[in-house]
Amino acid sequence: MNLEEQIVLALRRVTRAVALHSRALLRRNGLTGPQSLVLKAIGEGGPTSVGELARRVNLGQATMTDILLRLERKGLVTRIRAKEDRRRVMVDLTRDGKRLSKRAPPLLQEQFLRRLDALQPWEQTQLLYVLQRLGSMMDAQDLEPVISEHEISEVAAIEHNAAV
Repeated sequence: MNLEEQIVLALRRVTRAVALHSRALLRRNGLTGPQSLVLKAIGEGGPTSVGELARRVNLGQATMTDILLRLERKGLVTRIRAKEDRRRVMVDLTRDGKRLSKRAPPLLQEQFLRRLDALQPWEQTQLLYVLQRLGSMMDAQDLEPVISEHEISEVAAIEHNAAV
């Protein structure tokens, strides 16, 4: 197997591990990884504007709106117009949202986090650098880190057609 094939295989394994963990989060908590990330960000930062929240978790406004709509339907967040500027929408956690954000499991596998924590600080930094460099080499630095519902549907259709 040549280097290119080894890299593709390694990337697919990592991507699959992240996707499997995200599905496990969904089964256990009823939340996807991105929803958990947003819930945690609100829990840590308190009430915030939709725009600020999108910047904090590095998501586009449309993706953030979609995630917040789903969290709102689940009764975990509430959106309120700001008193000082009615054009601004503020987001806060409901009582259920606060409870869930406090007991939400980590976004990465616990086994991975233990192993990461066991690394020397310079190794942790090097690992982060390599991942960031990889993203840069793939021109992925401007991509949203969350796949949209539309993109998920498209990928599922392609995979289904390829399997047939």
